[in-house]
Amino acid sequence: MDSDRWKQVDGLLQAVLERQPEERDAFLRNACGADEDLEREVRSLLTAQQQAGNFLETPAIEEAAQALAQQQRNDNERKPDSSPIGRTISHYRVIGKLGAGGMGVVYEAEDIRLNRRVALKFLPENLAHDSKALQRFKREAYAASSLNHASICTIYEVEEHDGQPVIVMELLEGESLKERIRNGPVPADELLDLGIQTSDALAAAHAKGIIHRDIKPANIFVASSERVKILDFGLAKAVPGHRPEIEPDEESLTADGVVPGTTAYMSPEQVQGEEIDARSDLFSLGVVLYEAATGQRPFVGKNRVLIMNAILNEKPVAPSRVNKELPAGVDAIIVKALAKDREQRYQQASEMRADLRALKRETDSARVITSTKPADAKGRSKRWKAIVPGAAAVLVLSAGTYFYFHRAPKLTNRDTIILADFTNTTGDPVFDGTLRQGLAIQLEQSPFLKIMDDEQVQQNLRLMSLAPASRITNQIAHDICVRYGATATIDGSIENLGKNYVITLQATTCQGGGTLAREQVQAGDKEQVLNALGTAATAMRAKLGESLNSIQKLNRPLEQATTPSLEALQNYTTAHSVMDQGQFLTAVPLLERAVALDPDFAMAYFMLGIAYDNAGDIERSREYTQKAFGLIDRVSEFERDLIMANYYSYDGQSEKAMDANRLGIQNYPRFWAFHNDLSVEYIDLGQFEEGLKEGQEAAGLQPNVEPPYRRQLDAYMGLGRLAEAKQLAEKLRAQGLGGARIHQRFLEMAYVEGDDAAAAREVQWFAGKPAEYLSFGLQAANQNSLGHRRESSRLYQRAAETALRNGLRNAAAEFEEADARADALSGNCQTVQRRGRFALALAMCGDAAQAEKLAGETSKRFPNGTLWNAVHLPAIRAALALKHDQPAKAVELLASASPYERAYPEAVYLRGLAYLSLHEGAKATVEFEKILDHKGVSWGSAWQHPYWGQFYSLSYLGLARGSVLAGDPAKAGKAYQDFLTLWKDADPDIPILKQAKAEYAKLQ
Repeated sequence: MDSDRWKQVDGLLQAVLERQPEERDAFLRNACGADEDLEREVRSLLTAQQQAGNFLETPAIEEAAQALAQQQRNDNERKPDSSPIGRTISHYRVIGKLGAGGMGVVYEAEDIRLNRRVALKFLPENLAHDSKALQRFKREAYAASSLNHASICTIYEVEEHDGQPVIVMELLEGESLKERIRNGPVPADELLDLGIQTSDALAAAHAKGIIHRDIKPANIFVASSERVKILDFGLAKAVPGHRPEIEPDEESLTADGVVPGTTAYMSPEQVQGEEIDARSDLFSLGVVLYEAATGQRPFVGKNRVLIMNAILNEKPVAPSRVNKELPAGVDAIIVKALAKDREQRYQQASEMRADLRALKRETDSARVITSTKPADAKGRSKRWKAIVPGAAAVLVLSAGTYFYFHRAPKLTNRDTIILADFTNTTGDPVFDGTLRQGLAIQLEQSPFLKIMDDEQVQQNLRLMSLAPASRITNQIAHDICVRYGATATIDGSIENLGKNYVITLQATTCQGGGTLAREQVQAGDKEQVLNALGTAATAMRAKLGESLNSIQKLNRPLEQATTPSLEALQNYTTAHSVMDQGQFLTAVPLLERAVALDPDFAMAYFMLGIAYDNAGDIERSREYTQKAFGLIDRVSEFERDLIMANYYSYDGQSEKAMDANRLGIQNYPRFWAFHNDLSVEYIDLGQFEEGLKEGQEAAGLQPNVEPPYRRQLDAYMGLGRLAEAKQLAEKLRAQGLGGARIHQRFLEMAYVEGDDAAAAREVQWFAGKPAEYLSFGLQAANQNSLGHRRESSRLYQRAAETALRNGLRNAAAEFEEADARADALSGNCQTVQRRGRFALALAMCGDAAQAEKLAGETSKRFPNGTLWNAVHLPAIRAALALKHDQPAKAVELLASASPYERAYPEAVYLRGLAYLSLHEGAKATVEFEKILDHKGVSWGSAWQHPYWGQFYSLSYLGLARGSVLAGDPAKAGKAYQDFLTLWKDADPDIPILKQAKAEYAKLQ
């Protein structure tokens, strides 16, 4: 009988034994179906088991199985082939069979969508229609898929094939612990790693409220990378008091009186059928560690009853008496795990993990100390014995002192590292810049290490009077390190050694030049260089002080996290550099070349999305961002968090974008950009207080880059705290920190405060620069707020033309839309309709057909957009309702905008107009006063809707009209005067100005 057939028979026999005797016959006939050989084999084993009193773990049953195999008839008719091999299930092409057990058959498959190998687990044919087996199978999928841990086999999804579920999971290479133990006891260092990783995984499962209930060597897989993986959550149940998302129908999976689990690894409370908790898994793990340490089980017996008796009543021999090579301390951990009274056992998996880690540290240190042989002690034994107590104490103290003061210094989570470019002596330019980028990608996976990002490196280069694109030599990296007050640099080199390549990494302190860590690896050929670099980088992470657990959790191999193509990475690296300098269109062909070389290069698609977004091609930006999101399993955890946050942000799904940024903060608490991007989301939603807080957090993590200060300035203006905004602006000027986007905010602040001298200085700062379009746009908005529509329109067009010359179509469209909205607000609808491209402006002018058409197109692009659905689309429809004399409908439509209206004065303004139409003057004045009381938002707002300017000034007119309706002529008169004073030099032919003058004259 081959191993697959034996596993099938074995599993079915286990299932039969779980049934009551009166149920077994019918169950077996149903499970075997037309497979008479299978039924005969199981019945023969069942008979042999009953006669011998033995259970499946005993050699007698295996011998019986072998005897049955020899009796199989060679002339059996083969059943029609029902194998899925060669078929495509959903988007998985089945390649071949990996193995089979009683409760599952596993095949290797190719995920044709993501171009990766996976494992597909099916129910065996004989159990396909068994309801209990089906429930157990589903339980495994529910339980494991709710867990995300490096030492738990990842469940990707559950598909369906021929009406049956198929679990799609991580493809593992290696062997089960059961197979490993067959070769004898596991070496001590492997044993401790095994215990640490498994207890860590159980801690994660228990934290989610899930007990495994079947921890045994067969369910622990040792991958080729020495990463342990827990398998098979088919018997998992909820921790008492928890309600995790696993199949809840516990009673339906086991017959009365049948205890789920594998007898030899059960806890005492499990054996006795008592309510179990997480401590039961820890007992089972203790049994596993005992067996791995000694090669034999702690509790044995001829049959199941005797094994149970041993678990309840017998004390196993100490592991160290069975295996003399075990380090001191192993016994204590295993004995504590195997305590029969669960109150005396480890109470949490984290406690067991901590003891295992402490023992590993001790054994590693002891291995270092004992590696040096002691001097010859012949002839001195008597004297040595006499002085043992005192000398031993001195020796321990001296050794401890030596290793403390001579150990390699480690980094802390407060240190920053500068990466230098690699010294490349191979003569092959493909390594220039590429290896530094690859190293950065690998090290950025670490939540412990903080690598100075390129924006800050370039800021330092500018301060050093060097070009932003300068090569970061070892000396320049050192100079940046000293200037910034960072801790260390990492220098790299690559050279030829015959046909091989040698890669060297060295971390050096900035103060004193001491070596923190050094790593050298070889690559057999050019194609193996990235893989070797990843290996070296991982080793450096450990040497620099990062914990093993952190590395194991967040360490995707470099080739998987980026690309196996050096040429693709080279193009990506060059593109990244030019994008850092604001040359987005220049980066596009480089990135397109990268994805042509490697169609699965997720980060290259992501950067294409950013490049096209900045170039104003929103459709292509969304296309590439979606492609990156579809390949999210091919990036590091750091880049995964980054792509998710940007994808949801670009898609307008604010809440999901915020959750993704929060996850990034949780995983990488030292990385400033997740705080910065969360600040953007908060400010976009009008939650300025939270936006300010996150902007300050980002600046605290990275004080020498601009974006966090932009967020703070936006929040201060949104909150009306202009004095604090000015104070921050002065600080930034003093630090010399201020690019075009910072000066954009400086100019807006000057206009909001009416500071003409400050505005003139900022306009001069922009003069002749590529970003001058920002200045033209704000000048246009200022002229607009004063009623100078002709000059405003001219400046808007100049801003749009300047943006287009820089390849920024999106920015150009913003200026054209601002111009159209200004015309609509002023009552000049002919120019709006001639443009015909801006939905809100068209709606304000009553062009329902074109406005709805444009709105529909946007809704297709952003079906789940938070602000689109809550603010922008309702504003368009409210404007149309006003034009169709439906003010009550307009108010109703704008209700959804209320939570966000602090950031969107258009919604408030339209609601004010609706109340005017309803002759509810008091309510109208409340709306217009909201706008007038928040000039920092209403005037321009660089973060969301810059360059409008008009809402603020026209709100004086709205306040005047509302006050008239409310019967307050004094307040109305003052508001008219404020508006007319503001527009004293306005273009005289503006329709709304003519109306205002006539109304004011009538009031007098």
